[in-house]
Amino acid sequence: MNVILSGCNGAMGQVLVRLIKQETDLNIIAGIDPNTTQCENSFPVYNTPSLCKEKADIVIDFSHHSALNDLLKYCVDNKLPLVIATTGLDGNHLKNIMDASNHIPIFQTGNTSLGIQVTKNISQMAALALGDNFDIEIIEKHHNKKVDAPSGTAYLIAENINKALGNKKNFIYGRYGRNEKRKNTDIGIHTIRGGSIVGEHTILFAGPDEIIEIKHTALSKDIFGLGAIHATKFLTNKKPGFYNMNDLIES
Repeated sequence: MNVILSGCNGAMGQVLVRLIKQETDLNIIAGIDPNTTQCENSFPVYNTPSLCKEKADIVIDFSHHSALNDLLKYCVDNKLPLVIATTGLDGNHLKNIMDASNHIPIFQTGNTSLGIQVTKNISQMAALALGDNFDIEIIEKHHNKKVDAPSGTAYLIAENINKALGNKKNFIYGRYGRNEKRKNTDIGIHTIRGGSIVGEHTILFAGPDEIIEIKHTALSKDIFGLGAIHATKFLTNKKPGFYNMNDLIES
């Protein structure tokens, strides 16, 4: 498969460049990045999708959320499947993704790690089993260069827990300036940025006289790149529609 890699000169983009070189059935034929000369690549790099004329089979997006809408248009116009691993998406982005998925197959996730998907599913099961007797807090840690906070993965975990509980919880981002008792409807989400932490997410269930912690630690960015490669192969020959990590795990 010939791949166009959006965000090819970013940290995750370069991880994918390295990993895809080891794949016998994938080949990057072009990249998209606002800084076209930042890295030495073996393929041409364009600063906007509209300039890319290479014939591809699929697009992988590890760029910035501000570039997503142009990329969606390019993929719909060229009938290209799209794997979206970019974080920081808002409601408008998600609506545009769903609209585009009526025309092309789209795989979207805030985290391509298979381990994170399992962590999310276990947390959802724990929330259902423990009910309202346990307070839920999520702590996420990342390196000091990460821009968005909280992480897309923290949102993903919180939203899935909330969905399992009937969407009756409210997200509380830190507690500075909140001079009140914790409410039973709170899910606390807390952000730590420092050093070179690749990624760590802890879901804490604190109940009467007992605490349960579910934790995932990423030791390198390779796990995200390998997950994106799995998603790319999964999306091959799929019909137009929206797909996510649950679909990948169940396939």
